[in-house]
Amino acid sequence: MTVPSVESMLVAGRAVFLVFSFIVAAVTFSGWRRAAVGQMEQILAHQELVLKRLAELETRLDAIGCSVGDLGKRIEQPRQVTTAAGSASPGYEIAIRLARGGASREELICGCGLSQHEAELVWRLHAPRNGMQRLKSA
Repeated sequence: MTVPSVESMLVAGRAVFLVFSFIVAAVTFSGWRRAAVGQMEQILAHQELVLKRLAELETRLDAIGCSVGDLGKRIEQPRQVTTAAGSASPGYEIAIRLARGGASREELICGCGLSQHEAELVWRLHAPRNGMQRLKSA
């Protein structure tokens, strides 16, 4: 049997080392690829969530835009306090009757839906006059 030379042993050692290195690199690269695929799936799932939330926000923004448009139209239309014949609207008629019956300003605000200034005006114009007590409260 012949003894292999040192040179042939080194060549064989290099070949084994290269095969081993190739196997380690292949395992490492496949692990990196799996990790990259997992990260990509997470990114896509996150992107889907962001797109879903963006669509929800867009829907809400459209609804708010419609509401603001409706409010703008209502603000642009003048409030009609009196009708063409000059009589007060039903809410004011009720408020006038309550004021004549002795209702307080707060009752006019709560019961008829008047603002504080409207209730004050109706109360001053139509509440029964009680002499000095009326002057003191004003």
